[in-house]
Amino acid sequence: MTEMYRSQKSIDTDPILDVRNLTVTYRTGQGLVYTVRDVSLQIAAGEIYGLVGESGSGKSTLARAIVRYLADNGQINSGSIKLGNTDLLTLPMSKMQKIWGSRITMVHQDPAAAVNPSITIGEQIAEVARLHLHMSSSQAREKALEMLRKMRMPDPESVAKRYAHQLSGGMLQRVVIAIALTTNPELLIMDEPTTSLDVTTEAAILDLVRELLTEYNMAVLFITHNLGVVANICNRVGVMYAGEIMEEGTVRQVFNHKLHPYTRGLLGCLPKVTNDKRNVSLSAIPGFIPRMNHLPSGCIFGPRCKLVEDDCQAERPSQVEAEAGHFTACRRWEALQSNPDLLMDVQQVRDMDEHEEGPLVFTASNIKKYFDVTASGFDSLFKQSGTEIKAVDDVSVGVRGGFTLGVVGESGCGKTTFARCIAGLEEATSGKMELEGQLLPYTVAKRTSAQKKRIQMVFQNPDASLNPHYTIGDSVSRPFVLMGDLSKEEIQMRVKELFSAVNLPEDYINRLPHELSGGEKQRIAIARAMASEPTMILCDEPLSSLDVSVQAALINLLIKLQDSSKISYLFISHDLAAVRYISDWVAVMYLGRICEIGSSEDVFLPPYHPYTEALLSAIPVPDPDVQQERIRLEGNVPSPIDLPSGCRFHTRCPRKIGEICEAQEPPWQDVSDHHQICCHITLDELRTMQSEVIVGQADTLREVR
Repeated sequence: MTEMYRSQKSIDTDPILDVRNLTVTYRTGQGLVYTVRDVSLQIAAGEIYGLVGESGSGKSTLARAIVRYLADNGQINSGSIKLGNTDLLTLPMSKMQKIWGSRITMVHQDPAAAVNPSITIGEQIAEVARLHLHMSSSQAREKALEMLRKMRMPDPESVAKRYAHQLSGGMLQRVVIAIALTTNPELLIMDEPTTSLDVTTEAAILDLVRELLTEYNMAVLFITHNLGVVANICNRVGVMYAGEIMEEGTVRQVFNHKLHPYTRGLLGCLPKVTNDKRNVSLSAIPGFIPRMNHLPSGCIFGPRCKLVEDDCQAERPSQVEAEAGHFTACRRWEALQSNPDLLMDVQQVRDMDEHEEGPLVFTASNIKKYFDVTASGFDSLFKQSGTEIKAVDDVSVGVRGGFTLGVVGESGCGKTTFARCIAGLEEATSGKMELEGQLLPYTVAKRTSAQKKRIQMVFQNPDASLNPHYTIGDSVSRPFVLMGDLSKEEIQMRVKELFSAVNLPEDYINRLPHELSGGEKQRIAIARAMASEPTMILCDEPLSSLDVSVQAALINLLIKLQDSSKISYLFISHDLAAVRYISDWVAVMYLGRICEIGSSEDVFLPPYHPYTEALLSAIPVPDPDVQQERIRLEGNVPSPIDLPSGCRFHTRCPRKIGEICEAQEPPWQDVSDHHQICCHITLDELRTMQSEVIVGQADTLREVR
């Protein structure tokens, strides 16, 4: 299906979107800042153009310039933008506004911010139909239902009557896409549309985009930092860096014949499900993307490039067409062409000492966390009073010293609630937790100072965990101040040591949070967590909002700190490749329970629990030649208020074997000493079912190395 889809590109037709030599500037107190410089791209009908690059590269600015929706201090200095035969830059704003929502539509990263919380879903779609298609109220209502059906929304009549807060993130993103496609636009701009979604929801949304493109035959500009998504869904790709296009071509040209060091650097950052921290080290790109008002002379990637020469710094390289349709802005592209393994694309073999198994430092036995809906005042929303939300239901794990336990599963499976119970931020309903052999009270208030120090947490959003009015040094020194047993001079020395440990310069100590990038802020969060010399750090989606280059640097940092301090991690993520790479053990959670647990190597080899199998099949592999077996889960995760009987996964399981799955809870089965699966299907049957799929997929995944 993917191969047939990619062949649809209309090479001989005029492009729907034609951007030529576009330059965008912003007026600031320091003068004009050139954020997009001399960028050209074309997108044909029925084509998806992927635009990739680190944060700050100018991707979103380019998208806003195309629709002429820049901030008040932004302006288009030169170039042209055509939508079909319409020159967008010559239109008065009154006519441009009519194009918004009709001929050009957008899908943003956060669907909750793109919908009106006070209007029903059906009315929001109908409003677009009335405004742009001039439909009557009854026609618009029917159009809204039609669009929800096209989005494969379960029970569209009911969804149309709901409000945004009553839908999941994946359902909301389908609504936003429905709104965007209601007018049958010529151009659809998707700005990081799947970044905040878990892997199974992301896969379903991408499948939907593929199908809808065939029907609507529109042009799509797909902005993302997920190179696996680009390899799986896009026809062509542009690699953007600091406001310029570094490389452009078909997906196969760019991924298979990378002719710019930056492209190779991005791909070298990605962890692969075939590798782990013991055998390779991720190749993070050194340095940082330059600020647009302090660009280097010559090649703008020069300060971070391992191939840089004096001539590279003398003048800006122009784009060269290395082969038909494949462009690169690198002087040394011929050296890259003749040596496919040159530079960062091949990850370095890591000579890691044998990972010694330390003693158990933390155990959780039969942990439950039930939320009493009645006590929260929401009992009127439910038929039964005293209804409980079983967020975590009988979870048991152990974490050894210097080891990482990865926890994976879809949104709503209970991962974060479990971590918050360990941290004492949520009071467990029942069960027992022990830290280094001592009973751990349920809440922070009842824990000793020593116990509080020994468990720390790193959150997904570093902005929310840093006081914007305190300097970075103050935030990191706070744990030392609370300990009360160090002098000011000793605290200053320890803070400097922590900055060195997380690879940040000392002059950052006096900076405020807004002066740091997202990756730098997350380093500060890690440094602050390390300040109390903890036994275990709970990492709750610490990488999901960061670029691949920053992710690689932080993963390497976490591994380095673990090697030197023998610290343990509980690592929560929906990025299974990252979990596979960094974790020693992996627990797969579904609806508050663990359905599979074992060593990282064993869990990623058959036999799998059917849920794990579906998660693995949804990983977007950054190779356009890999043909993955697609296992898509139907429907949404059931509500933890009304749990399914029997196996909790049976309502969505593609390998359900009959009534036993609906009536009886499945037993635990030992695959090995380090691997257990909770399923009614025997291990031999699972191996047989999965063998053909897994053998073919494993072969193709090995080729990604």
